Amino acid sequence: MATISANLQAVRQRIAACARGAGRDPEGITLIAVSKSWPASAVREAAAGGQRTFGESYVQEALGKMDELADLALEWHFVGPVQSNKTRPLAERFEWVHSVDRLKIAQRLSAARPAGRAPLNVCVQVNLGGEASKGGLDARSAGALAREIGALPRLRLRGLMAIPEPTGDPPRQRARFRELRLLRDQLNAGGMELDTLSMGMSDDLEAAIQEGATVVRIGTAIFGARRR
Repeated sequence: MATISANLQAVRQRIAACARGAGRDPEGITLIAVSKSWPASAVREAAAGGQRTFGESYVQEALGKMDELADLALEWHFVGPVQSNKTRPLAERFEWVHSVDRLKIAQRLSAARPAGRAPLNVCVQVNLGGEASKGGLDARSAGALAREIGALPRLRLRGLMAIPEPTGDPPRQRARFRELRLLRDQLNAGGMELDTLSMGMSDDLEAAIQEGATVVRIGTAIFGARRR
């Protein structure tokens, strides 16, 4: 637990230092601890260190953790590829889905969201580099999907998400994140009200924050190298 708690503290310090350096309020940046591939015990350790917001990429794995950790007040975000046959548990059990890139998926999520719950928060995933190995849409298609999602009754469109190609070059990191921010600004100028930029991970969170990230998704820097 000491290691995870120490890692969390170090990540929070990175976020705060970068935010202040960029003239931003650190409180305006949400830290999602990405716990995919890690057991419920690791999540519980992070929760003991004050973390309440967690990200998962595998539905069945996440549902098992949710059941095991039901005694804790945690907020669950889905950050992985969405399969059509998994939309019901996502709509029923998660507070956020960051990786919507098809209208069919959005429609299924909307239809499956329980009427007694608040609308499901969603982001449209944008593929900034056009990488075939990653989900997401090009900027034009992402904008069209965002407008279509805005008309669905049980979803609340919050913003955009991206996973740029890995690079150790900070200017290149910032350039990719800037593309997402400018797309968000363009959509808002057209009448949308998007408040979320979900971008930045362990190796590039500073570049993301400098370009306006409101959500950073951090796994390795908190839990260690991924188990699979």
